[in-house]
Amino acid sequence: MKGMQNKMVVFLAVTVGGMIGFIKGQEAKQKWVFRMKSKYENRRLIAERKSLARKGGVLLDDIELAAYHNN
Repeated sequence: MKGMQNKMVVFLAVTVGGMIGFIKGQEAKQKWVFRMKSKYENRRLIAERKSLARKGGVLLDDIELAAYHNN
């Protein structure tokens, strides 16, 4: 379900971005697609953090995550 939802979001962003690119140009398309992907990723990250907090996990900030996952 989540994989299908991710594919649908990307598909819609690219499709609408194509229309925007046709009308306003490629730079506007790239900015719009980037904004949509970033907004979706931020919402997903916030939902994951809330879920972790509800389960009693420890929330880490970006610096701690980077230090912990230095693969």
